[in-house]
Amino acid sequence: MSATVRITRDIAIDDDDIEIGFVRASGPGGQNVNKLATAAQLRFDTRRLTLAPDVATRLASLAGQRMTRDGVIVIHAQRFRTQERNRADAIDRLIDLLRKAAIRPTPRRPTRPTLGSKQRRLEGKKRRSDVKAKRGAARYDD
Repeated sequence: MSATVRITRDIAIDDDDIEIGFVRASGPGGQNVNKLATAAQLRFDTRRLTLAPDVATRLASLAGQRMTRDGVIVIHAQRFRTQERNRADAIDRLIDLLRKAAIRPTPRRPTRPTLGSKQRRLEGKKRRSDVKAKRGAARYDD
């Protein structure tokens, strides 16, 4: 029996849809790093989910290079020294990625500068212009 992981109210993924393999981790770890495969490599096919088109495009942009052309998200977790912790870390990162993609960004409302801010800006420009104009050599009128 497989467990279901609820991402949002509308999105839930099945544990069977997540494939996790273990490979040798790079980086420090002494001789142990050459013997044990502790780095987790998570593969998740996004085509198994029914996502809204806007969520799917946000997910593709957030995943970036972690998503293949086929729509498979590949997450490589090697932060920890044990398989269990790296497996949990990879699943947490996948869930976090899906949650971020599900959030709709608030649209920007264009605003206009106030009359006071326009006047202050122009006064500052005038002041600066006067300072720079007075730097020139003094002219004598005949």
